[in-house]
Amino acid sequence: MKPRQKRLAIVGGIAVAVAAAAALVLNAFQSNLVFFYSPSQVAAHEAPAARTFRIGGMVEKGSLKREGTKASFVVTDTAKSILVRYEGILPDLFKEGKGVVAQGRLEGDVFVAREVLAKHDENYMPPEAADALRKAQQGNQKLAESIAAEPMRK
Repeated sequence: MKPRQKRLAIVGGIAVAVAAAAALVLNAFQSNLVFFYSPSQVAAHEAPAARTFRIGGMVEKGSLKREGTKASFVVTDTAKSILVRYEGILPDLFKEGKGVVAQGRLEGDVFVAREVLAKHDENYMPPEAADALRKAQQGNQKLAESIAAEPMRK
């Protein structure tokens, strides 16, 4: 083999190794990527059915039911609500009427959570959950305004 062919083989081998490493890194990143959705987006079927994702909002008052380590509650963004089931110990700061983010999968119309995260102080809410609540409230306001603007029909 001539020196030029050796250099070409080495450069080709390095290029293949870099491409393989990049493919492995991108594959690992894609499989660990978890997106956040609001209850309105989940109800509109924007969330993936076969993948893990996060849902966030407020725990609806009066919706928490516990049976041993099994718990079910409703997460709402004031526009739509989704039933969440969880098996495990809920965080100490988990309360009705407070912010929550749950990670898991959608099974039919029920979100089955593998992990539940509660807000950690009185004024904190995850940015994604705060944005989702704000958008849902704006949507409710626009709906109320459009209904009020319509003339009454007899």
